[in-house]
Order: sequence, then structure tokens, then C-alpha cells
Amino acid sequence: MPNTPQSPSWLREDWQRAVCVVAHPDDLEFGAASAIAKWTAHGKEVSYLLATRGEAGIDGMRPDEAGPLRAEEERVGAREVGVDAVEFLDYRDGVVEYGLPLRRDIARVIRRDKPDVVVSYAYTERMAARLTNQADHRAVGLAALDAARDAGNRWVFPELLDEGLEPWSGVRFVCFAGSAQPSHGVDVTGFLDRGIASLSAHSAYLRGLDDAAVKPAEFLTEIASAHGSRLNVEHAVLFDVYELVPDSATARGENGQ
Repeated sequence: MPNTPQSPSWLREDWQRAVCVVAHPDDLEFGAASAIAKWTAHGKEVSYLLATRGEAGIDGMRPDEAGPLRAEEERVGAREVGVDAVEFLDYRDGVVEYGLPLRRDIARVIRRDKPDVVVSYAYTERMAARLTNQADHRAVGLAALDAARDAGNRWVFPELLDEGLEPWSGVRFVCFAGSAQPSHGVDVTGFLDRGIASLSAHSAYLRGLDDAAVKPAEFLTEIASAHGSRLNVEHAVLFDVYELVPDSATARGENGQ
């Protein structure tokens, strides 16, 4: 798929199951959740896999207190967009390392859940608005991309076979939110309110931010409107999309909605 930030293509939506793999509670809620709300409303199955519980994310709260609190906020936020399955790998927040253990843990879930689509967060040093990307995001995003391929090769992590997990080569797309160079978009007109509710569920985390704390409705509306203008719709979410299973219609950039 060409990376054309000036004119994103529509992300095909002729699929059924997605696994969202991110580092922290709140990562999906900063934009992607509105797309997830649309997908679940249209009958798609979506689950969340988080590397950490975000326990290092609130400066004024000890990790042993913040972790359970933020995990519960994530469950509440997920329900706002129709997601009931939320799983944590319990890596340590702030020091997640890219490597074989992380790839294996993500590949395990992909083999088990057999998604058509994997959603993650940008793994490049820069993200949207030229912000510097956080280390955990980079580690988990790249591991998710690699694990989507690892899951289909029985000789990569053969120990997963001993767990009864056969290879899964059905991941068609890996979609990265927060990218500085998005290639595809999802029309979320009519679903933005649910995305806002999902981010608003992270109230303790948002209160713990500095004086420039995010106001979910204002923040997400501004971004979704800007993204929508690039696709001639009211509101949109943009992703950088990698195609793993070739599809002639996808390659032609046809609208898959």
C-alpha cells in the first residue's frame, strides 16, 4: 500500500475480527477508539491486548495503586466502544523492551484469537503533529507488526505448538494509529461521541496530567475533524496501514466500506 499522507485511502472494512495491541491504558482512546466503536456497532469482534497496566503514568500515585486503577479505567473505556475482552501482559510500564519475549506473547494471542486485523500504535520515533514518540509505544508497535508474521510461521516460537496453538496466517492488515504518515482512514462520523466517552473514562489518568490536561471532547473533536477534512467527511480516524495478505482490491485502493 502506498503511503500517501496527502490523500489517504479508505481502510477496507470487509473483515470480521481485530486484536488491538498497545502499550498502555489510554493509547487506543486517543483517537482509535472512535473507529473501534464503529466496527463493533457493525458487528465486528474487537479485543484489546495491553503490554502494561500503565502503572508509571500518574506522577502523584504509586505504581501499585495506579496500575489497578488504570486497568479498571481501561475496561470501562473499552465497554464504551463495545469491547468486553481486555487482556494485560503485565510488562513493566515505561521500560518495555522490544524482543523475542514480547513478540512471542503477542504472537500467542494472535494464534489464539485469529484476527483479520491487528491495530497498534505508531512505532516510529516521531508521531502525529511531529511529537516525539514514547519508548513503550515504539517497542510494542514494532513487536505487534513482527508478531503478526511470527504467528503464521510454525518454526518461529514452536513452543506455541506445545500449547496447542497452530499457526495463523490470516492477519490481512496491521494498522497504526498516531502515525505521522497515515495512509488510510476510517469514517467515524456518528461515532465520535463514543470515542470521547471512552477517553473520558480515564479520569484519574487525565487528572494526573499537567496544567495542559486533555479535555476529551475538545481534543478528539479537533483531531477527528482535521482527519475528516482530508477524506471529505465530518470525522475520521487515520492509520498507517501495512498489508500482509495481498488483496487486489486493496492494492487498487478501492473503498472497502
